[in-house]
Amino acid sequence: MARNGKKRPARPRIEVRQSSATPEEAAAIAAAIEQFLRDTAPPPAAGPAVSPWLRGGLFAAAGLDAAGPAPWGDPQPWGR
Repeated sequence: MARNGKKRPARPRIEVRQSSATPEEAAAIAAAIEQFLRDTAPPPAAGPAVSPWLRGGLFAAAGLDAAGPAPWGDPQPWGR
């Protein structure tokens, strides 16, 4: 069995077999099942916090002052 690493699980293939449904009805059924799978999926897990050493290295490599907010979307200044 191959490992998937940290990727999301493979998306299931949805098929309507042995049905008297028209292609439009079959597509509507498949779309409803896909919507149900999206709506009931668990929320994504929060990522790990960035190490202060890694954060300091990123600031130093970018030539930025560590006292200010990060340009990559960090709302809090470092160290607060």
